[in-house]
Amino acid sequence: MDKPFAITLDPGSSLANRTGSWRTSRPVYLDRLPPCNKQCPAGEDIQGWLFHAESGDYESAWRHLTKDNPFPAIMGRVCYHTCEGACNRGRLDEAVGINSVEHFLGDEALKRGWKLTPPASDSGKHVLVVGAGPSGMSAAYHLRRFGHRVTVYEAGPLLGGMMRFGIPKYRLPRDILEAEMQRVVELGVTVKLNNKVENILDTMREGKFDAAFLAVGAHIGKRAMIPAGDAAKVIDAISLLRSMEGEDKPMLGRRVVVYGGGNTAIDVARTAKRMGAEPLIVYRRTREKMPAHDFEVEEAMQEGIMVKWLSTIKQAHESSLTIEKMALDSKGFPQPTGEFETIEADSLVLALGQDVDLGLLEGVPGLQVSDGVVQVGANMMTGHPGIFAGGDMVPAERNVTVGIGHGKQAARHIDAWLRDEEYTPPPQREVAVFENLNTWYYADAPKTVRPMLDIIRRQSTFDEVQGGLDESNALFEARRCLSCGNCFECDNCYGVCPDNAVIKLGPGKRFQFNYDYCKGCGMCVAECPCGAIKMEAEEI
Repeated sequence: MDKPFAITLDPGSSLANRTGSWRTSRPVYLDRLPPCNKQCPAGEDIQGWLFHAESGDYESAWRHLTKDNPFPAIMGRVCYHTCEGACNRGRLDEAVGINSVEHFLGDEALKRGWKLTPPASDSGKHVLVVGAGPSGMSAAYHLRRFGHRVTVYEAGPLLGGMMRFGIPKYRLPRDILEAEMQRVVELGVTVKLNNKVENILDTMREGKFDAAFLAVGAHIGKRAMIPAGDAAKVIDAISLLRSMEGEDKPMLGRRVVVYGGGNTAIDVARTAKRMGAEPLIVYRRTREKMPAHDFEVEEAMQEGIMVKWLSTIKQAHESSLTIEKMALDSKGFPQPTGEFETIEADSLVLALGQDVDLGLLEGVPGLQVSDGVVQVGANMMTGHPGIFAGGDMVPAERNVTVGIGHGKQAARHIDAWLRDEEYTPPPQREVAVFENLNTWYYADAPKTVRPMLDIIRRQSTFDEVQGGLDESNALFEARRCLSCGNCFECDNCYGVCPDNAVIKLGPGKRFQFNYDYCKGCGMCVAECPCGAIKMEAEEI
C-alpha cells in the first residue's frame, strides 16, 4: 500500500524537516449536533441560545431562541422538555435545566418589553392559517418573517387554541399566553376571531389566498359506550376545561370521577380539586402503563388526587358508577375479571382522547384522511396543491412543542412553494455523544430546582404551580451546559499542542490548524472537553 503523501515528501523539499511531514492522520475541527438540539420537536438551537445566556446576554439568547420558537414563556411552562432526557450532562450528574432557563428568558422578555423583529420586505403573497393555536400561530410568525401577508381564521373567541382551552391556568397563566400571542400579532398578522372556516376551498377563493396552512386543534372529546341513566351527569374533559375559561363554571358536585390515564385526565382531576371536589381517576391499566407524564402524576398525587388502577366503568347511574376490576394477562393487557363494585359519583368526566373537526375539508380533491387525521407529504402539503397541514390535524404526537415545530416546518415549505422552489433541510450533522466528551474538565454543579407553590394553595387556587428561576439561578443553570460537540474557545487545544500547530483566530472566530507543523499526535482531540475535534486519515 502506498504511504500517505505527508510522509513521502522529497527530502530536499522545504516541508521535509517540518513535523507535519510525519503525519498519517490529521485533526479537524467540526460542529457536532448536540443531543438536546436533535431531540427538540420545535427544532430549537438549544445550545446556541444557552451560549448567550451563560454569558449573561439574555436578550441575545432570547432573540436566538425566537428564531425558531416565538413562545419561550409558554414553552418554559408546558413543554415536556424531552431535550433534558437526551442531555449528556445527565450521565455526569443531572441534565441541564433547559426548560427552566427558557422559562426565565421568556419571562424576562415580557418584563423588559422585547419585541420580535418585523419582516424586512413584502413578498406580495397572502397565506391563510386556520386555527390560532400553537401550530397555527407558529406558522403565522415564520411566514410573516418570510415577508408574506398572513391572515389567521380562528373559530373561537380568543387566541391560543388548545393551549387556552386544554391547559389549565395553574400550568399556563392566561396573561403569559395572551402576551406571547399578541407579540406575533404585532408583526402584522391579521387575526379573525369567531370565524369558523366551513369550506377551505371557498374561503381561499373568496379571500384570494395563495396558500393555506390548516392547524385546527383536537377540540372534540371522544366518548365511550357507557350506559347511563337520564339523570347521570356525564361530560367530556375538553368541554369541562373549555368551560373553565368562561364565567359560568360547571357544576360537578363533590364526588367527581375522571375516566382516563393521559395528561388531560390529570389536568381535569387537578382542576376539580381546585373547585372543591374530591376527584378520583379510574384507569384500566397500571401506573407503569399510564400515558400521562410521571411528573404530572406525581404532582397530582401530592395534591391528594386518588387513582383507582386496573378498573373500567361499566355503567353510570344518577349518583354512582358500576366499576369492573381488570387483571393483566401474560402480555400485559387488561382483561375483565367479572368482579364488580359500586362507587359514589356526582359526575363522570371522560378523558379518553380528542378528535379534530375535519368538516372544512369536505369535497377537497386529492386530499386524504385516514384514522381521523390528514395525510401529508414530507413537505407537509396535503394531496391538494397549496394546502398544507400540521399540529393535531396530522399523524404525530399531540403536544404544544410538536405543534410549534410543525408550524415552523410548514412555513419553510410554504415559502418555498410560493416561490416555485423546494425547501431542502440541511444535512444533519454527526451527533455529539457522551463518549466524545472529556468530562473531567467540568466542575460538579448540581441542578437548580424550580420552586413549587405550597400544597395548600395548590389545592385551593388556580395560581401557577411551578415557579421560575431568578437571574442568578438561571445564569448558573445555563453555565452547566457542556457545549457538546461545539467549540467554546477554552484554549485547551492551543495550550496542549506540542508543535504550536494551533492558531488562534480571535474571539468568536475559533482556531485553525497549521498542518505544516501538526504531526497528528491527537493530543488536541484527547484534551478537547466538548468533542469538537476529530482525527481523519490523510488521503492516500
